[in-house]
Amino acid sequence: MGKVIEIIWTHSAKNQLKTIYNYYKEKSGEGAKNVKNDIFTTVKSIVFTEQYQKDELEPEYRKIIVRNYKILYKEENDIVYIVKIFSMKRDPYRQI
Repeated sequence: MGKVIEIIWTHSAKNQLKTIYNYYKEKSGEGAKNVKNDIFTTVKSIVFTEQYQKDELEPEYRKIIVRNYKILYKEENDIVYIVKIFSMKRDPYRQI
């Protein structure tokens, strides 16, 4: 179990987070900030690369659950890459 050196957001994960933010922003600017902050805070709390369990649908990734969202990440040489963020309210097989 390695200690995290750096956390990098992939382009697609950034876009997914922006989509989530914009969805909430239509309803409440403060709500959108809260969701985004919860996701950022949780991601920043990754200390060890194997801190979270492997995803059951995509076992090459580890998963973090924040509110109704699943965040998938992978580790390479103690660097964590945030790969995907998606709603758990939707069919997970359609989001793979």
